[in-house]
Amino acid sequence: MNAPATSPTRTAPGGLPLIGHGIQLARSPLPFISSLRNHGSVVRIRIGPTPAYVVTDPALTRKVLVTDAAHYAKGGKIIDALRVFFGDGLATIADGDAHLRNRRLMQPMFNKAHIADRGDAMIEQVSALVGAWPEARPRDVYEDMNEVTLAAFLVALFGADLPEHLEGEFTALMPEIMKGTIRQTILPPWATRLPLPANRAHAQRVARLRALIDQAIDHRASRATGRSSDTETAAAEAGCPHATAREQRTGLFDTLLTAEDPLTRQQLQDEAITLLTGAIETTGTTLAWTLYEISRHAGVEQRLREELAAVCGDRPLRYDDLEHLPYARRVLQEAIRKYGPAWLVTRTATRDIDLGGHLVPRGADVVWSPYLHQHDPRVFADPDSFDPDRWTHENVSATRGSFLAFGDGRRKCIGENFAWAELQIILATVLRTWPSFELTSEEPRAQAVVTVKPDRLTMEFHGRPAATR
Repeated sequence: MNAPATSPTRTAPGGLPLIGHGIQLARSPLPFISSLRNHGSVVRIRIGPTPAYVVTDPALTRKVLVTDAAHYAKGGKIIDALRVFFGDGLATIADGDAHLRNRRLMQPMFNKAHIADRGDAMIEQVSALVGAWPEARPRDVYEDMNEVTLAAFLVALFGADLPEHLEGEFTALMPEIMKGTIRQTILPPWATRLPLPANRAHAQRVARLRALIDQAIDHRASRATGRSSDTETAAAEAGCPHATAREQRTGLFDTLLTAEDPLTRQQLQDEAITLLTGAIETTGTTLAWTLYEISRHAGVEQRLREELAAVCGDRPLRYDDLEHLPYARRVLQEAIRKYGPAWLVTRTATRDIDLGGHLVPRGADVVWSPYLHQHDPRVFADPDSFDPDRWTHENVSATRGSFLAFGDGRRKCIGENFAWAELQIILATVLRTWPSFELTSEEPRAQAVVTVKPDRLTMEFHGRPAATR
């Protein structure tokens, strides 16, 4: 039985009638969410007339996500808005038997050995795209990183032989769908149901995306049925190079298509949308910020290039190289810490519950913020600075429990291993392809929507180091 609440839950200052703290959340969301740390370990805010409880103490966030997770269901305003687009994908499906079943079914897709089988095919795809950028021409880095991450993930998800027209449509469609989805998470639910041109266009794009996913599934299904023939198995055991190439053409999705207890077509669509969106919005945003920070820190860039040269020499990058690039991993982890990627995540209390001495009523939204925890000056000294050496073995133990970019507990991101591999592949490929790059836009500002994205970020890429140009 829970002990009675002993601490009054403070309400954040600045709330207004009817709209609550909506103005702060709209105009300055990151400073506002960070300021709540000064008002207690649990702080009440109002989103419109509805109260929500923001957890600012990482130890209490762990109770929400791990220790007492059964009392905090996946839900809340943001999740409910995303569910309209994702359906019942793994990121939005309610807690229960269906979630556990689907997670167990999908877990093998994201083990390290399974990802490694697709690694070299991803490197080839990324190298082709990054190498095709024209030299010394300003490029929208945020859009570029989203395109490259999507292309790499399509190879991993559906295989290297996905028809070109499908890949092209995915690439063209996903950015517009993400803009529409973000818009729907901001607007009140009634506004998203009005027959407005923007709402109709979004619905049409989502319908087209589901049709494309159906075509990709059918393509994979036609390839998956005879994939493990006796002839191919014998060839693989004999070390036949054609067998290796055949394996790399397969996709992670084959695991779902050949499962003994397969998902329905609707469930397959929902999971594909969830996976594609996660691959673009979070990974692409992280890479854009990483390149920005590298452009500002010559010492970081030099160490990255020296590490790559020591590992690869003059030969192309290989998947096996990734484990030998620890500094690149630290640079990426620091970008994730500083910029999110998610800044606000919600759960719903399933009963009246005591959270650190604060009474949270049944049905209330409980909010936690990776951004808030990862900018806590008590854990991360000078949190607004970019310092990859925070993540050396000597320093990392002090931050345990406050780095929550991938969540925690039973709803922790299933694709974390894949995300690290994709991030390292793309960063290493950009550095290996282009000897130098420079910022050509004004300094970007962080925008908090679903992820923390740059409001503007253009760069030029050059085939020669800056010192020789």
